[in-house]
Amino acid sequence: MQIFDFNGYSLEFLILVGAVLLTVSVVASRISSRFGIPLLLIFLAIGMLAGSEGPGGIHFDDYRIAFAIGSSCLILIVFDGGLKTPWKSVQPILLKGISLSFFGTLLTGSFTAAFGFYVLKMQLYEALLLGAIVSSTDAAAVFGLLRSKNLSLQGSIKQTLEFEAASNDPVAIFLTVGVLLFVSNPNAEAKDFLLLLFKQAAIGFAFGYAGGRVIRRIINHSNIEYEGLYGVLVLGLVMVLFATAGILGGSGFLAVYIAGIILGNAEMLHKASITRFLDGLSWIAHILVFLTLGLLSFPSKVIPVWKEGLLLAFFMMFLARPLAVLLAIPFRGYNAKERVFISWVGLRGAAPIILATYPWSVHFPQAEYIFNLVFFVVISSVIMQGISIPWLARKLGITVPFTKVRSIDLAAGVLPSGFLHVTINIVSSAPACDKKIVDLGLPAGVILTSVEREDRFLIPSGETELKKGDHIAALARESNIDALKNIFGKITVTP
Repeated sequence: MQIFDFNGYSLEFLILVGAVLLTVSVVASRISSRFGIPLLLIFLAIGMLAGSEGPGGIHFDDYRIAFAIGSSCLILIVFDGGLKTPWKSVQPILLKGISLSFFGTLLTGSFTAAFGFYVLKMQLYEALLLGAIVSSTDAAAVFGLLRSKNLSLQGSIKQTLEFEAASNDPVAIFLTVGVLLFVSNPNAEAKDFLLLLFKQAAIGFAFGYAGGRVIRRIINHSNIEYEGLYGVLVLGLVMVLFATAGILGGSGFLAVYIAGIILGNAEMLHKASITRFLDGLSWIAHILVFLTLGLLSFPSKVIPVWKEGLLLAFFMMFLARPLAVLLAIPFRGYNAKERVFISWVGLRGAAPIILATYPWSVHFPQAEYIFNLVFFVVISSVIMQGISIPWLARKLGITVPFTKVRSIDLAAGVLPSGFLHVTINIVSSAPACDKKIVDLGLPAGVILTSVEREDRFLIPSGETELKKGDHIAALARESNIDALKNIFGKITVTP
């Protein structure tokens, strides 16, 4: 018996279709690793095949729902990008990364806007909106393709591209939202636009920094009984942070990105399980948004813009992106081959298609045209740039074999190279006394293996509170010894 009807479909049918599409998308990811086809292209293709103009025949043209789904998914994608940004590896290239993510994105958008205005004969506000939407890049696809060929990038190129891809999405969102608000208010002036961007950036950064620290404290002191709920708690707090920053006039996307960086580089209870939970959610977000946007696209409407789309795609690949890279990082640090590669891997990804749904939210006159044009440009970029990346990296000689870290069997008595046995006795005067391990700020490379307390042995975790009289066995690098002495007081090193 069918109780509810959803536009002619039963609930069971919709669940079945959604489950099949999700399953097919996951299974089809094997095609990416085997043949070097970007995942974005595979997920979009599945969505288009399931759409009203494909064999699936599912009719979907609600841009409001697509906007809501895309924005929600983008929160998770941006937060996950911050969470996976290793601060120590980013520090050496921080200035170059910031310059590339901010000025590079701004320059790419500006050059594209100029092309749209002078070559495509768009209105100025339409060209500005187009430039803002397509200004960000997607490096995740780059590294996925390289791993599929068992390759990795040498030097600091990988860190630079990772930082740029993770941090330029908020910049593109800034520009897109700013242009839309500017266009929707005919009396606005340039200073209003700059003031808006400053307000969004300031509030977003402040809330992100404070929010990241507050979320960490809540996680470390909430004492929730079930480990699986910690990831759910982080998800809820991140959504609260995004919404609060947005309600107060700031950039919620920048807030969750900054919070992600703080949480990703801090000690936190059950961090491994939280990270795995959020990684799975991020993949669901990627699949969901690509399937939705694939369903939303109509080939009959995308194909007519192929001439403008190809012109714009070639302009961005061969002029806008290389010139933006040259101007954003003009100083030394990269040779000619590395600059060529950085310029070529500026392929468009999830963010531009998601942002292309934003004009519908303010009833922008050319919203459908811009969406179809952006969709075509992204597909062209992924096909032409994405598939050629492993070949170009090898041709330029900037790759090294991708190696996995070998696990070591500590039970067999084999120490990792460079590690020492350390014995720690907790006394009442020790700074670590009566503190949780997660709050100690242990340096990277320190492994606490056991805690002996009153003839009982405990397996230490982040929430273990150290007591007077505890005897701790640990592994540490020689460079960590001084830091451990500051935390624990007196320690004994076994040769």
